[in-house]
Amino acid sequence: MAASKKIEIKNNISGNTFLFETAWEVCNQVGGIYTVIRSKVPSTIEKWGKNNYCLIGPYFEDQVDAHFDPATDFSTPIGKAVMKMQERGFEVHYGQWIISGRPNVVLFNPYSVFDKLGEIRKKLWEAYHISLPDDNELLNKVAAFGYQVLEFFHYLNFSGFCNNGPVIAHFHEWMAGLPIPGIRKNNLNFKTVFTTHATLLGRYLAMNDPLFYDNLAFYNWEAEATRFNVKPIAEIERASAHGAHVFTTVSVITGKECTHLLGRTPDLILPNGLNIERFEVVHEIQNQHLKIKEQINDFVRGHFFQSYSFDLNKTLYFFTSGRYEYQNKGFDLTLEALARLNYKLQQAKIEMTVVAFFITRQPFYTINPEVLQSKAQIEDIRLVCEEIKEQVGKRLYEHITSADGTYKFPDLGALVDDRLRLKLRRNVQSWKTHRLPKVVTHTLKDDSKDDILNFLRTSNLVNNRHDKVKIVYHPDFISTANPLFKMDYTQFVRGCHLGIFPSMYEPWGYTPLECLASGLPSVTSELAGFGDYVVNEIPDHDEKGMYIINRKGRNFNEVAEDLANKMFGFAKLSRRERIALRYKCEESSLHFDWSNLGRFYNEAYKLVVKR
Repeated sequence: MAASKKIEIKNNISGNTFLFETAWEVCNQVGGIYTVIRSKVPSTIEKWGKNNYCLIGPYFEDQVDAHFDPATDFSTPIGKAVMKMQERGFEVHYGQWIISGRPNVVLFNPYSVFDKLGEIRKKLWEAYHISLPDDNELLNKVAAFGYQVLEFFHYLNFSGFCNNGPVIAHFHEWMAGLPIPGIRKNNLNFKTVFTTHATLLGRYLAMNDPLFYDNLAFYNWEAEATRFNVKPIAEIERASAHGAHVFTTVSVITGKECTHLLGRTPDLILPNGLNIERFEVVHEIQNQHLKIKEQINDFVRGHFFQSYSFDLNKTLYFFTSGRYEYQNKGFDLTLEALARLNYKLQQAKIEMTVVAFFITRQPFYTINPEVLQSKAQIEDIRLVCEEIKEQVGKRLYEHITSADGTYKFPDLGALVDDRLRLKLRRNVQSWKTHRLPKVVTHTLKDDSKDDILNFLRTSNLVNNRHDKVKIVYHPDFISTANPLFKMDYTQFVRGCHLGIFPSMYEPWGYTPLECLASGLPSVTSELAGFGDYVVNEIPDHDEKGMYIINRKGRNFNEVAEDLANKMFGFAKLSRRERIALRYKCEESSLHFDWSNLGRFYNEAYKLVVKR
């Protein structure tokens, strides 16, 4: 299949066509676009080859050590162009991104031209009426980066590089889009594609208007951008969208947003995929789940069992994650549905317990000392238990092998030293408490104004003993350096049972797709780009673990009840049914591999060359 796709490109786009992809997230892990670019690289190189493909991004010293390998050979046309830029005083780096496929990259240090910012801002205003303030560091870095990329393309254009065949320059999101109007104004010989992954103005509007999609046609973009103080970004987005030969976005629902807020309807939709191979464990999927679930069990024992216990064999782990946007990400809806689920499980007298994790990022001082102390104390108990196990095992073996005549099984308790008995008793007594388990693992900087905490307190969903739904609010992203979980995010996902992402605003939404690739069912909404795609492209999606909540045109209570019922139905599944669903999820994820969804990018490149 891969070979036929490669031939298809050769037939539709000449073999000497060159592709540049420019994004702020190249070698710079910031947000979701990093996942798009990084996961797409192996598939892109398979189709284009390393010699016809190069990525462009910003150079930030704190990121390059882990992501960038400097080149030693500058004899290629790109290498020569980089050397020429360096001779002109630009701080530009050429090498490879240390990811699968090892693509060639060119990185520009925005800070190296900060002395030219006054001149850069003046040109942007005079040529394109883009007005940038002088006191915004992000906008300064974006402007400086865009200036250097444009200069790089200027050199390539006049060096004859573009005479060898068509050169496509694909720009992702507004942070990378500033060179586009300059390329068009100076008539450089580059075929430009611009992809907006979300409009910033749309994100702000959706956070403040629950009827955002209903009101799309009535917004005045300029007035709203001024109101939210994001007019310079909106101007960059519009200039990039209007200047590109081909304009694209990631979902049909975001396309409508672009039409009304950017003033141009996208030419094509480019859905986001994943490199599914990174997630595949084939027949090991259930074993992997059980192994990682046991690690989550360790956290749950330490966090909850000092107050009371419940059967971990009859416990389900639900989670939601993402940027802290209380309404946009559907945290408000998830909380309301969990409160209703708590009531439903109690009324139905179902033995199953649900532990719901909220993984997001909020300002905090430190991990809560009581949470850390409980974690340390249960670790002490485990170590004593290991000591007792070793002692009993050794003494039992000695007893058996030295027994004379008829063997009599000994009293195992008698094989334990009083010292270890006392040590274990003291550790357990100091660990046990009558306090309720904490609902938040960290000490937040503004505890009283946190929407998640305020809902939990108001609804009394505070980890009472009788609650069938327990809450763990973790206001930091999970990583292997995290002392509470000691695993990375993708491992954590694989150890859970259900992801919950009923977004009100989500141009695409990688989290349910990552769940799918990990063999995890998830719930999302049709207002998310991923959910909209699933509704229209994946038949029988519920049976494949892709549950979709309909939010458009329905009131909050109706949707909350719908979500609660879906979670309740999942909680009633048998273990055998959940295992079967897990395998269906992983199998269905192949649809979203870049080897399949990459065809949409191919269409964009065919179209831009044709134009």
